[in-house]
Amino acid sequence: MKSVNYPGLTGSPSHETAARQMRGFGGMVSFVLEGDAGTAAAFADSLRLFTIAPSLGGVESLVTQPITTTHHGLPAEERARRGIADSMVRISCGLEEAEDLWADLEQAFAG
Repeated sequence: MKSVNYPGLTGSPSHETAARQMRGFGGMVSFVLEGDAGTAAAFADSLRLFTIAPSLGGVESLVTQPITTTHHGLPAEERARRGIADSMVRISCGLEEAEDLWADLEQAFAG
């Protein structure tokens, strides 16, 4: 994995602002995998509990690849300027058991 984007991490550039404005850091995280768009797609496809979805607003755990959904219409140069890598995956954790979600992510990373 190249990087993780989550305001709950003390090294995040958004950490101080999020800590001041939020009671918790939320269940949404994105990360950039080593590889390319195909790597990110294969990772998303290998998840068993996370549903691939174009939106991340629901009670179930969801996963999306921004270059194919939210940022699809942007040219590659603009995506790069905004930090949207081809190998980025964004997840939103739902109401499933945390241990089950961790296990699903672990098996996908091992994949």
